[in-house]
Amino acid sequence: MSPFLGELVGTFILVLLGNGVVANVVLNKSKGNNAGWLTIAAGWGIALFVAVYAVAASSGAHLNPAVSIGLAAAGKFAWADVPSYAIAQLLGAMLGALIVWITYRQHFDQTADPDAQLAAFCTGPAIRNPVYNIITEAVGTFVLVFGIMMIVSPHTSLGALDALPVALLLFGIGLSLGGPTGFAVNPARDLGPRIVHAILPMPNKRDSDWGYAYVPVVGGVIGGLLAAVVYSIL
Repeated sequence: MSPFLGELVGTFILVLLGNGVVANVVLNKSKGNNAGWLTIAAGWGIALFVAVYAVAASSGAHLNPAVSIGLAAAGKFAWADVPSYAIAQLLGAMLGALIVWITYRQHFDQTADPDAQLAAFCTGPAIRNPVYNIITEAVGTFVLVFGIMMIVSPHTSLGALDALPVALLLFGIGLSLGGPTGFAVNPARDLGPRIVHAILPMPNKRDSDWGYAYVPVVGGVIGGLLAAVVYSIL
């Protein structure tokens, strides 16, 4: 695959499995309903594991504009390639959200809580405070991007397990830092599905909370850039 297609496919897999686990937990009459935060965090970790392993050879498996920006700022990726990667990531996230909606269509229709419907697409704060919400997203994204930069490939390949450290990193971020904002830590993962939510027809649907939409984007970019600065200093 070309790098563009690799990023699109990888982000599609990430959001399909990641938003899929959220839908499974929050939507009515799903067999995973009310399975809890641990299930969501684990599901996102597994989603990243599969996505990274699937496309790492074709694109490097950034799957996240904050990762692309951070790597470019650290001199590990060409700035000229950042826009095409970000577009591919956004499109992949939108496609993943669309397929989750198709898969869980009956359950969306059976869910009267509009906030639960929205949660299966994008993130929202537990306590709404834009400054602290941005800080939380920046911290989580910093940990993700800095961790990715610091992870060293093993001298002897472990095959599929080479992608495991990054997956465990996201799992840990979800468990430790995900409570305040739902750990988007990825502008495309949040913005793409939010756009899809705004377009799709659903009973009981609320607005797509555009007043919050900038928070995961701004926080993610700040976190990625801070990771690059710290990595460069070290």
